Amino acid sequence: MKNRLRELRESRGLTQEELAKALGVTRQTVIAIEKGKYDPSLRLAFRIARFFGVKIEDIFLYEGDGDER
Repeated sequence: MKNRLRELRESRGLTQEELAKALGVTRQTVIAIEKGKYDPSLRLAFRIARFFGVKIEDIFLYEGDGDER
């Protein structure tokens, strides 16, 4: 799943460490999400969206699995 986390974080002038602390996760978690190597739990996705004041779908872009009907 692609996401706009890095873009949103940088637009606020936040470091990965600052964002991680604000969300209650590790910096490694933020890095993995930004690189698309880790999809956050729904709970964390809501926390991220709430932090930035946007909807989840404004951050996380579902591309489908090719089996859409």
